[in-house]
Amino acid sequence: MDNEIFDGPNQSGQEETINLRHYWHVVLERRWLIITAFISVFVLSLIYLFKATPIYEATTQLKINPESDNILRVEGFSVGRQEQDYLQTQYKTLTSRSLIGTVVEQLRLDQDERYAQAIDKVGAVVRDVQVAPIRLSRLVDIKVEHPDPAKAAAIANAVATNFIQLNLDEKVDLALDVVRRLEEEADSQKSKLEQAEKDLQAYSKSNAMVSFEEGTENIILQALNEYATGHAKAKSEALSAQSAVQQVDLFLKAGVSKHAIPQIANNLPIQELKRSLEVAEAEFATIKKRYRHLHPEYIRAEEKVRSFRTSIDSQADYLIEALRHSAEMAQAEEVRLRELVSEQEKALLALKDLRIDYNILKRGAQQNDTLYRSILTTMEETRLTGRNKINNIVVVDSAEVPLNPVKPRKMLTIFLGMVGGLGVALGLAFFVNYLDDSIKSQDDVETYLRLPFLGYVPNIKAANVQERDLQAHIHPQSNGAEGFRTVRATISLTHNAEKYRMISVTSTIPSEGKSLVASNLAIVTAQTGLKTILVDGDLRRPSVHKAFSLHSPIGLAAYLMEEVKDLDSIVRKTEVPNLDVICCGSVPSTPSELIGSKRMAEFLKMLSEKYDRVVVDCPPISAVSDPLIIAAMTDGVVFVTKFNKIRREHARKSVQRVQNAGIHIIGNVLNDIDFEGKDSYYYSYYYYQNRYYSSHYRTGGGDPGIKDGKSKVESN
Repeated sequence: MDNEIFDGPNQSGQEETINLRHYWHVVLERRWLIITAFISVFVLSLIYLFKATPIYEATTQLKINPESDNILRVEGFSVGRQEQDYLQTQYKTLTSRSLIGTVVEQLRLDQDERYAQAIDKVGAVVRDVQVAPIRLSRLVDIKVEHPDPAKAAAIANAVATNFIQLNLDEKVDLALDVVRRLEEEADSQKSKLEQAEKDLQAYSKSNAMVSFEEGTENIILQALNEYATGHAKAKSEALSAQSAVQQVDLFLKAGVSKHAIPQIANNLPIQELKRSLEVAEAEFATIKKRYRHLHPEYIRAEEKVRSFRTSIDSQADYLIEALRHSAEMAQAEEVRLRELVSEQEKALLALKDLRIDYNILKRGAQQNDTLYRSILTTMEETRLTGRNKINNIVVVDSAEVPLNPVKPRKMLTIFLGMVGGLGVALGLAFFVNYLDDSIKSQDDVETYLRLPFLGYVPNIKAANVQERDLQAHIHPQSNGAEGFRTVRATISLTHNAEKYRMISVTSTIPSEGKSLVASNLAIVTAQTGLKTILVDGDLRRPSVHKAFSLHSPIGLAAYLMEEVKDLDSIVRKTEVPNLDVICCGSVPSTPSELIGSKRMAEFLKMLSEKYDRVVVDCPPISAVSDPLIIAAMTDGVVFVTKFNKIRREHARKSVQRVQNAGIHIIGNVLNDIDFEGKDSYYYSYYYYQNRYYSSHYRTGGGDPGIKDGKSKVESN
């Protein structure tokens, strides 16, 4: 039997379109999980607020001014810091262990309750001190947190006071040390300066007839620089030109076409000619298809191509000759400039031979004089700074005892508890929803199972199995009955519906409602006037006899074991017009062999000849192989899936198992949906639609079949 693969709306099986309604459905479905998670997180935040120790924060504000530009000058070089580096260094010093250690000793913080139990007491205090520079200013806040507000203010002020004193002591000590070293350097430099001046004077006297004017050397040096620069440039150009010529010769010697040589191929005029040649050749190729070689258009196009090729060859030869000529000219220019450089070097060396000793002596004297004056100036400035003890760090605002704690922040904690609780709750809900891959909608059926969707069957709240499995007969105006009629109508409107005279009903696992669908589908089919029979094909756990209150050991099993010869002896009439049933009877010991027997095939064939419609209730697919054998003998299979119970992959494999056996699946029925309860958010539109019709029937006098149906069932 051919198996038609359903081509649903999502051809490639891509993910469903997620919209706001989907998210809202997830929230409604997992509402108790969301509420529980939200309350848990919020209660934890309240417990934290109740148990957290109040923390107070005291702030001392400092102003760090720039240091004097000339405070440290040694041997003519300034050692002042970059401003940003200097500020960052001061910020780090404020939380240094040495500074905080001094504060700990002064205030005896090692005996404080907050720090007494800490192994590293200084480190514990450092963690309570925060340095906060104020952007675009030289102000910095020293913030200290402590459960005791007075202790917090005392620590902040002590840190600021000790930092200022540390900075002042460092400046004074450094200034005194620099003065001492500068005095020693000044004495040494004075002796060097006097000796250098004496040597320069003696040399000038011994060479009185020689001119040491700067102009003469500058003229020669300027000319030498110009010639040297020109020579270097000419040499580079000559080497480049010679290298280009050598490359061209190597390409030509290797047999490379001159058109392929990079210097030729990259030439813009040649590239333009080549493009023109390609256009001409394309036109010529077109003309050759249309005219013969003696035609004027043919001759003209051929001549045009030949002309471009000749131009390219001529241009290439011209470029090669131009390269050779350029190389020769560059070589000649390089030789000329090299000779000029050599002449100027000789002239400069001659002058330097006379001036070299003089310049050495003069430069030494000048350097000694400059350095000596710089040392004297720096020494005086350092002495003045040391006496005045200039400090560039001042307190702008001292810390006061805070009145209100900064931690815990009650409103912020409550807000974060609410937002965090909501976030955790929603995240947990969507995570659980992501893990939930059960079949819940028509889209799931069409997307994952790749089956046509036949209809929904609502959750039937019945007092007994008879009322449940005979819902379409006992309560013909109920939502459940309407659901079964929708399934019947969908099957009847299916392409080639007339061939579905014998239908089997199965599911993936037990308890998905296949027997419910089979019995009610047979009832609504019989209600259309078609002569219908319901066969209990589940020889392991039969259930049809319970629905119709038929208890007899003679049934399908007895017929297949040939204990009964006549078919009519196992057919039972029902209270439903046009509907007969065949029960299982006594449960056989070898159900699979009976189902697969030749007598079973003959049995179904006789039923199809005698009845307009045959509905067979089969066992679940994943449990046994019986449904595959029965389904192969019928015209099609109705696959029942229970709402939010069976996983997509499990159901898909069951469907694939049926289809791989060559069995046609008519479609899928989604069963047991609580439209008025927990599942209403999935099918609210369906619920309201059916509620409208239900209210209409109730207004008209109620369900006319309830009492009669119950009495008939009870009488059976």
